[in-house]
Amino acid sequence: MPGGPVAAGNAIGANAPKSKWAGILMTGFAAFGGILFGYDTGTISGIIAMNDWLCTFGFVVANPAAGAATCAISTSNTSLVVSILSVGTIFGALTSAPVADKVGRRMGIIVSCLVFSVGVAMQTAATAMPLFVVGRVFAGFGVGLVSCLIPMYQSECSPKWIRGAVVSCYQWAITIGLLLASIVNNATQSRTDHSSYRIPIAIQFVWAMILSGGMFLLPESPRYLIKRGSDAAAAAALARLTGVDVSHPSIEADLDEIRINLKHEEEIGQATYADCFRDGGNRILLRTLTGIFLQAWQQLTGINFIFYYGTTFFKNSHVGDPFLQSVATNVVNVGMTIPGIYFVDKVGRRNLLLIGAAGMMICEYIVAIAGITLPATNIAGQKVLVAFVCIYIAFFASTWGPIAWVVTGEIFPRKVRAKAMSLSVASNWFWNWLLGFVTPYLVNPGKGNADLGAKVFFIWGSTCLGCLLFTYFCIPETKGLALEQIDILYANTTPRKSIAYRNQMIANEMRGEAAQDDSKHDSQSHDEKV
Repeated sequence: MPGGPVAAGNAIGANAPKSKWAGILMTGFAAFGGILFGYDTGTISGIIAMNDWLCTFGFVVANPAAGAATCAISTSNTSLVVSILSVGTIFGALTSAPVADKVGRRMGIIVSCLVFSVGVAMQTAATAMPLFVVGRVFAGFGVGLVSCLIPMYQSECSPKWIRGAVVSCYQWAITIGLLLASIVNNATQSRTDHSSYRIPIAIQFVWAMILSGGMFLLPESPRYLIKRGSDAAAAAALARLTGVDVSHPSIEADLDEIRINLKHEEEIGQATYADCFRDGGNRILLRTLTGIFLQAWQQLTGINFIFYYGTTFFKNSHVGDPFLQSVATNVVNVGMTIPGIYFVDKVGRRNLLLIGAAGMMICEYIVAIAGITLPATNIAGQKVLVAFVCIYIAFFASTWGPIAWVVTGEIFPRKVRAKAMSLSVASNWFWNWLLGFVTPYLVNPGKGNADLGAKVFFIWGSTCLGCLLFTYFCIPETKGLALEQIDILYANTTPRKSIAYRNQMIANEMRGEAAQDDSKHDSQSHDEKV
């Protein structure tokens, strides 16, 4: 199998002025792809609670309390509709590496938007379950491609000094998509015809058009272009990303670094998926498993219970309009992602993951205890429950939401980076599918269901304890390190001792830069004297 795309070197712009914003803005725009996933996730949460959709795809049931017949859908069909998207995303994530290697990161994202749009068209036109489900699979395939290609594009094209924040923008775009979906759902949910669910679905065409249109205007990854032998195009792309003229000395310096790294990659040979599980001096096996389990634990925090089934959950809490409460929780999600983007390159990846896991665990246990001790008629108690759900979302949004993607984009060595990254993202989608599939059976009442209700938060609280332990033993601190320095970190220390070793590496680097500056100053002084 051909070698997949990698992000080698000190990101881009290592030799360019640090104040340039061109690359930040360009790679930040790529994060718009997160809206495709976030909007779809949030939309289905409201759609499965809309009466017209239930009557179109479900069945009529008697409801004496409401004074009229209402519509419902079986637990199995709810599970299928919500989770089937992730089946497509798993295959999309696994396909992303060969797609990125064949057509490039930029064109790969554009193709992903086309596939996604086909799925959206099917869902919009559907009036029966089979076509709707197939549309969800196609849309999922497109989202799976995007979810791997965009962090890859960002990691390869963003400046090292702000790489973590730029990659975190992908998660922020997901939260914005969730918020937009909840707003649109709230605006159309009272309609009595098919437009109630078709409008929220069809709006996804807009997001795909914006992303694909923008990517037509953005440059390709310089590393991909160098690997394809297009040196002139790589220089032009790098100049656009760093905001300097193509003749600037920093351009050739950065290109030389890329060439050296690619030459080293050729010397060590092309990677296969089997190579991701072969251990060695740079601990590839540990790093592959870390990425796979990190994405799994992110899903096991229980966050998608709120964003897939949140509208139904809030409806059962009997505290106000459930659609408006979904809007409120998504506002929290969007707002609290911003501190995560800011602090990821200030506080560090490891520390924020530890703080987030502990905070989520406490909140979810409180929600579970409140859910089993307070009756649904206790409005004050239900408001407390909703409040702690919002606090829990705040912890996730500022830590595990964006940072899991940052770490996944950083920890893999060049040789297996694309393959290992696709495995990690596939893990995310696998657990996304599994939890989306089993959750209705866990929380719904009725024959064959566990009827846990709010007690399901005991499960999520316990998994957050697992997140805490996993981070402590397996996640190193990589803040401010070049991708090559992360290789050195893994080879010489353990995650628990990584902070001290990382600080030592940064200090040594600063001393080396200072020594170079002194040498240049002495040389200039000598020339002036002569």
